[in-house]
Amino acid sequence: MLRRTILAGLAAACLAAPATRAADLIPPAAELEADVDAALERLYSSNPGAKELAPDAKAILVFPEILKGGLLIGGAAGTGILRVGGESQGTYQSIAISYGLQAGFSSYGYIMMFLDDASLRFLDESAGWEVGVGPNVTIADEGFAKKLSTTTAQEGVVVFFINQSGYYAGTGIEGAKITKVRD
Repeated sequence: MLRRTILAGLAAACLAAPATRAADLIPPAAELEADVDAALERLYSSNPGAKELAPDAKAILVFPEILKGGLLIGGAAGTGILRVGGESQGTYQSIAISYGLQAGFSSYGYIMMFLDDASLRFLDESAGWEVGVGPNVTIADEGFAKKLSTTTAQEGVVVFFINQSGYYAGTGIEGAKITKVRD
């Protein structure tokens, strides 16, 4: 019961934080665009399947760096850009909180390819997308990425992780939310 109360309180605090505060943490547009370009280049050079899939994606949401840290209670945050047809269409914030046996600090990036109109529409129409609620999300781990092609991934969202570094260990309950912070 205490765990649920703590997690619910943390989730409420995270989700109730004003968007203006999150917007204050956004790096300058030119810097963020350069980081997004570098993240995509790194993904495509290390994963031919992702490069093959990208032209068929309805949109690509790139978070070049997410910082994660915690001790029992953890948090993660980062800023990204949604690209449709190669053009930037908005800036998004990814915020997550977690509770459990965990400790450390790490950073990573992730890239979400929206493969159908329904998934992209859900991102646009929700007042902040809670990962795990809504479209089908497939994590492109090493095994999945090896067999990835336009025929194996046809709907929902495919997520690729990049630039993983640091030390973070443990298990816990995590909730993540993606919110548009500016056009």
